[in-house]
Amino acid sequence: MASSIKKENIVAGLRELGLTVGSGVVVHSSLNSFGRVDGGARAVIEALMQVVTSEGTLLMPSFNHGGAFADGAPGYFDPRETPTSNGAVPETFWRMPGVERSLNPTHAFAAWGRRAKRYVQYHHRTITMGPESPLGLLQADDGYGLLLGVDYRSNTFHHVVEMSTDAPCLGVRTEAYPVRLRHGEIRDGRTWAWRDGSCPFTDEARYHQVIEVRGLQREVMIGQSRVVLFRLQDCFAVLEEIFDKGKDGFPPCRDCAIRPRRMQRTVESDWDRAGPCLSADSAAHSY
Repeated sequence: MASSIKKENIVAGLRELGLTVGSGVVVHSSLNSFGRVDGGARAVIEALMQVVTSEGTLLMPSFNHGGAFADGAPGYFDPRETPTSNGAVPETFWRMPGVERSLNPTHAFAAWGRRAKRYVQYHHRTITMGPESPLGLLQADDGYGLLLGVDYRSNTFHHVVEMSTDAPCLGVRTEAYPVRLRHGEIRDGRTWAWRDGSCPFTDEARYHQVIEVRGLQREVMIGQSRVVLFRLQDCFAVLEEIFDKGKDGFPPCRDCAIRPRRMQRTVESDWDRAGPCLSADSAAHSY
């Protein structure tokens, strides 16, 4: 049988990559990519916590991708109950003591550490992946992206670049879903509208070659897992350039015909683009 990976192996690999005490990092992960891990998903999380410590911040997607509203599901998002479809590591993470979770109904983030509360507390009042979203705030604090056994297609940060540069393919708070709050009350929650088509740059992660060629990432093997670390600000610069100029024969975003989907949950946006800020009559102001 193949030997198992221990928490100390993961700690050593993360430090070799360059993560240190006080680092802020968003983690995308595949537990299976490591092979056998002693302690499973919790050991991976504890290794991350040990490296960055409570002086740093860990951020993970805890998205349900609309699963909470499917047939047979509860029909609302509850940050204390709704599971994530992002895998074993984030599913374990958001349930741990001291982890904060945002109130976006389909794309909530979970956070732990020094800036955790600041990153998630107003996510429901801003653009899902915009500059003031958890990921946008992490980028502003010169945070990192960490890919544990997954590739750049799992890098949700590329959506921050799309929404920060006004890509026309994503709806800004144009879908509404119920959110269940702490005392049981149900409120209207807003999220983005996914595009009605595939993006060749982000959905297919065509930008990763540019990051590699420019030497903007570091990588190590931890067990069987290829682990990659990059600065969010570097990723933003690469993608902003691609969105403006196009790549591999695909046009820049301004010339792309793909637009946000329309469905039963589609509503008028409650975002004031002139502000830019939440509109004065948005229900999100009340919670």
